[in-house]
Amino acid sequence: MYRISKLIGLNTKLFHTNDLAVIWGVENRNNLYMIISRYVKKGILHPVYKGLYSSVPISELDPLDLGVAIIHKYTYLSTETILAQEGVINQAVYDYTYVAENSKRVEVANWSFRYRKMKSEYLYNMTGINHTQGRFIASIERAVADLLYYNPRYHFDMPQMIDFDRVTVIQREVGYA
Repeated sequence: MYRISKLIGLNTKLFHTNDLAVIWGVENRNNLYMIISRYVKKGILHPVYKGLYSSVPISELDPLDLGVAIIHKYTYLSTETILAQEGVINQAVYDYTYVAENSKRVEVANWSFRYRKMKSEYLYNMTGINHTQGRFIASIERAVADLLYYNPRYHFDMPQMIDFDRVTVIQREVGYA
């Protein structure tokens, strides 16, 4: 019961195996895996993805939080996801698109996540990236700059919604140009 109350008292719903070890103070990996297995069987923890668990059913998770938790490294939401949300592109975007240190595609439940690899020198440059609600999210102009980094001839459905002067400034500050 002590371990359950510790999870409930936290302000997060997603936990990696190492997080659970630290929260519960369990050093022996075999004991940790046994505890996790029991909690999964009881429905207290829900397996989400390799080494990632949730204290709520997967359907109750926010996909943006899940996208960050899956990669378990610094990442930010960018490219097609941002541009589709803002109406700059009209095509259907089925993946939540992130920029990260490694390329990866992951499907969890009904969601699909795409991580695009970017050089560290560009990835960690915070120009045009906002930090809100515990997430890093690219501005429209940073998302455009990122997308042009991957595909210089990308077609934007609503180019009038883009401040291309700001995009050029971001490209210079990040180092793309």
